[in-house]
Amino acid sequence: MKIHFIAIGGAVMHNMAIALKLKGYDVSGSDDEIFDPAKTNLSNYGILPKKSGWFPEKITSDLDAVILGMHAKPGNPELDRAIELGLRIYSFPEYLYEQSKDKIRVVIAGSHGKTTITSMVMHVLKYYQKDFDYLVGAKIDGFDVMVKLSNAPVIVIEGDEYLTSALDHRPKFLHYKPNIALISGIAWDHINVFPTYEGYKNQFNLLINDIQKDGSLIYCRDDEELSGVVENYRHSGKMSLKILPYNTPGFEVKDGVTILNTDDDSGIRLQIFGRHNLMNLEGARLVCEQLGINRDQFLKAIKFFKGAARRLELIGKNDTTTIFKDFAHAPSKLKATVEAVKSQFPDRRLIALMELHTYSSLSKKFLSHYNDSLKPADVPVVFYSEHALNLKKLPTISPEDVKQGFGQDDLHVFTKANELAAFLKNQSFQNTNLLLMSSGNFGGLDLKSFTEEVLKS
Repeated sequence: MKIHFIAIGGAVMHNMAIALKLKGYDVSGSDDEIFDPAKTNLSNYGILPKKSGWFPEKITSDLDAVILGMHAKPGNPELDRAIELGLRIYSFPEYLYEQSKDKIRVVIAGSHGKTTITSMVMHVLKYYQKDFDYLVGAKIDGFDVMVKLSNAPVIVIEGDEYLTSALDHRPKFLHYKPNIALISGIAWDHINVFPTYEGYKNQFNLLINDIQKDGSLIYCRDDEELSGVVENYRHSGKMSLKILPYNTPGFEVKDGVTILNTDDDSGIRLQIFGRHNLMNLEGARLVCEQLGINRDQFLKAIKFFKGAARRLELIGKNDTTTIFKDFAHAPSKLKATVEAVKSQFPDRRLIALMELHTYSSLSKKFLSHYNDSLKPADVPVVFYSEHALNLKKLPTISPEDVKQGFGQDDLHVFTKANELAAFLKNQSFQNTNLLLMSSGNFGGLDLKSFTEEVLKS
């Protein structure tokens, strides 16, 4: 098979290119910009484009497929050439389905927890040496790449509700046609794509209707909005699915360690923590159960799970301070993450720093959704930059707008990276934890050197 990727440098796109290369396909690609880690990864597998840019001459009639990335816009010269030649053009979710249509497809969806739940399932399957393919949205400990495609009978897919491509505005997860689907919860996000909450919520209705006949729907019963969607399905008369609800299992925290309750009262000591992660664990357990792994087997494996990258990731600690980094940016994720750290270390002061970086979080009309999300923190801090607003072509927001949206008069708001760094360096970190939450980089803050400085103080 001869495959060409238009916009090969994307996080998932370049990992799919590597997966197909490892499967023995002839892979090529183009992009106008490629940054690390994609650049190094593609180079290591011999598929890094020699030059940046778009080259219509790469699009030839002998290509079996062209895969179009989200970064490629209508009018792209390579895309136009592929259309002119009548080639098969796929988005990456369409091609992922093409590669997995004869497999058992497990799709993990929801507004939060997708990567963690997918990672947990992958960890357990690998622990028992099961043969499976996967797509996951982060680098996972023990897995070299984020996409694997082979002849395995099962594929585990992190199902994103964001747009498929510039030519297809459906959510990615509506291409996968799951046999087993898990939905973790529904909390409005991506307002640039789904300007109304009802429009956003309806995508999950569509996903449920896409589950294959006699398939399984696993859902978080603690989420009221999601429970309402599932109840509507129950009353629709389409009851061909096995419906499996889950909620938070019993647990306790002792000496900074979370212990999962068990029937024999022995308990399972976990390397993860936080009520939301315990809920994620229970959802992952039900997925694994549908794949033939029983409760005892799951618990034996999950105690070794360390978490996904940038999901409550430990980046440094000493006897009195622990520093975590998390990808949290949506309101529900932010609240759950702050509560998790405060609950795990109730006797320590908590400095919680969040960066407004996504389209939704930088929109003035959306800020009120963050109300009280940083309330458990002793020192709540928010950073955003004018540069990010300009890149997204959004109107300016003021520090007062942010304070009003978060509903906290004691909120510290910064718009310049140097002022943020100075504020943090003036803090006392004795018996204090620091939680850094962002999908960006806090205006270029050097986290490695900053962490080293804090832990030496």
